[in-house]
Amino acid sequence: MFTNEMIQSFNDLEMLLYNYVTKNIEKVIYMRIRELSDETHVSTSSILRFCRKLNCDGFSEFKIKLKLYLDRNEQENLKSTKYYLSEFLERTMKGNFETYIHETAEMVNQSNKVIFVGTGSSGILAEYGARYFSSLGKFSTFIKDPFYPINSKELKNSTAIILSVSGETDHTLHLANQLKLEGCNIISITNSKNCQLAKISDINIAYYVTEVYIGESNITSQLPVMYILEESAHTVKRNSKKNTTEL
Repeated sequence: MFTNEMIQSFNDLEMLLYNYVTKNIEKVIYMRIRELSDETHVSTSSILRFCRKLNCDGFSEFKIKLKLYLDRNEQENLKSTKYYLSEFLERTMKGNFETYIHETAEMVNQSNKVIFVGTGSSGILAEYGARYFSSLGKFSTFIKDPFYPINSKELKNSTAIILSVSGETDHTLHLANQLKLEGCNIISITNSKNCQLAKISDINIAYYVTEVYIGESNITSQLPVMYILEESAHTVKRNSKKNTTEL
């Protein structure tokens, strides 16, 4: 309900209102505007301006939106993780999915360096992916700092495996573009192929599970990502052994 842009536009009085409302939502939805004014020592006209900044015509509409927001959070019913796993298996593990895994393994085997990239929860998985690949014999590093400097010409013949649920995160896209400019191959793992990160990638593996939010937090299941990382690492190891045997 309160976007970052809205919060940044608040003046001191509006910030005071914002802090009071967020700490007393259950109380505010039943208050009259005069009661809120008395509690916060902010004039009713300032409260109305605050409501208009939140795209509400008045205090009554503001309270309705606030109640809807509260109800949505209280009624959130999380499905079992088994649901998301079965959804992934039904939607994704058909057609060319395994082909993308093998193409990923082939690209990784031909690369001198492998770099995993992600921010937020995807950054944690990037770190896990780098450790897992390294454990299976393909030394890898990770970047989970969105402001990490990338300006090395030593990245040619390298592959970046970039993790992002939405594939639209500004910081992740910035890192992807920097790596691409330095000559890196780009493999992305996203929830959908219809995203900017997928479009700029050499290979995209999409897993298609229902996105889930609690408030502003994206808690979409990462079980598919774990499978993709581990299966890709195993395929890299199998292919590496096969190539060694053939030699």
